[in-house]
Amino acid sequence: MAVLVGGRDNVVSISAAEWMKMLAYSLVWGSWIVVKNAAVRAIIPLFSNDGGHGDDTNGDDQEAGAEASDDDPVATASGKTARPALRDRPPPCLSTTGVKFHYVECGDPKGTIVLLLHGFPSCWISWHHQMPILSKHFRVIAVDLKGFGDSDKPSARKSYRVENLVNELTVFLSMLGVDNLKKCHVIGHDLGALLGWYLVHLWPNCVSKFVAISCPHPNVHWEYLPPSSFFNKNWICFSQLPYLPEMDALQSDLKIINQCYQHLSKKKQSDDLSYIDAYKYTFSRTEDWTGAINYFRNLPFYRIEPRSNNDSSNKEEGMLQVPCLLITGSKDVSVQMESFIKSTEFLKTSTVRIIDNASHFPHQEQPNVVNDLLTSYLVCVKAVQKELPQQNYGGLVGRMKDIVSSTVQYGNTLKDSVQKRNILPIRP
Repeated sequence: MAVLVGGRDNVVSISAAEWMKMLAYSLVWGSWIVVKNAAVRAIIPLFSNDGGHGDDTNGDDQEAGAEASDDDPVATASGKTARPALRDRPPPCLSTTGVKFHYVECGDPKGTIVLLLHGFPSCWISWHHQMPILSKHFRVIAVDLKGFGDSDKPSARKSYRVENLVNELTVFLSMLGVDNLKKCHVIGHDLGALLGWYLVHLWPNCVSKFVAISCPHPNVHWEYLPPSSFFNKNWICFSQLPYLPEMDALQSDLKIINQCYQHLSKKKQSDDLSYIDAYKYTFSRTEDWTGAINYFRNLPFYRIEPRSNNDSSNKEEGMLQVPCLLITGSKDVSVQMESFIKSTEFLKTSTVRIIDNASHFPHQEQPNVVNDLLTSYLVCVKAVQKELPQQNYGGLVGRMKDIVSSTVQYGNTLKDSVQKRNILPIRP
């Protein structure tokens, strides 16, 4: 007889007798499968050539193993059970020509997009201080770059060429609705900012403003790497080697993570230490480093060539037209202040801000200061839009509390866009 569950009259459980009957059937069928498999292993060798004692059985073993599966184990001619075939590659019907991006989103789904590009070695979580604040005004997208976090991690070095990286990001933004009319803001840190520089140079008509944190323009970045920095020119040269950089990164319980995030370990607070554990979890395998290091196996060989010639009258036309904000920490030993000053030579409209008592991660070390700076720099455009009657942004705060983790898969079709710069490879 049915028994009521939790006193509700519309959800019931089966009776104890029916439950015991189902359990008895499961034991019978389980026993039958065990006996059948044991019989197969015992009988098949009896019918094999030479009574199962032949010496030339390697080819038969391999062929039988190729047809084996977990549900139907096969005994080989030598009496050994063949191992199931390894299936480490998807069949053609499951394969795609695009790249899967994992991203975390919060804010108004109809608001202006702010794309956050993390640095090295990191993932989307590095923006945890900025996302709640920026989501009050924008639709915030914190993405795991290709090769990082939960995004796809192809191991081929050529997959991380600048043209591939930028094309994939532009298709990703197109799927989110970004175009010449509905522009977005881009904020990048470290490696993410370096990629952002190429993005805004190649896709300027779809970016309203660009913020580069702790990363100067790529035309001066590599020439001004301080020798005292951990990721100096020696490390860049070392990263060109296969396998060894990945092996080195995994040494001593991922010591490289502790070196990069000293500002978190010095505080010794539980929240900060948990983020270090999160980074170590994200980079705990060899394949977690291969894609990330592949950026440094490609990007140092590219520069941005202005369209203008030597004529001084056309010099301004060759500059990047997108307004740029450059942020650096006063104690950053990974970049030189001179490189940020040199970067302004490539920009028509630029602002440089120095964050006191901050090193290479000002958005984490001084989050309140950086958040105020980002808000004041980006929201001014938003204020003008609010005055228009057709724009309705009321009640956004109540709809910006949830954070959703998502993935997006797309093909490799990219619509034509106006190209303001040419990316030229610098051959070693």
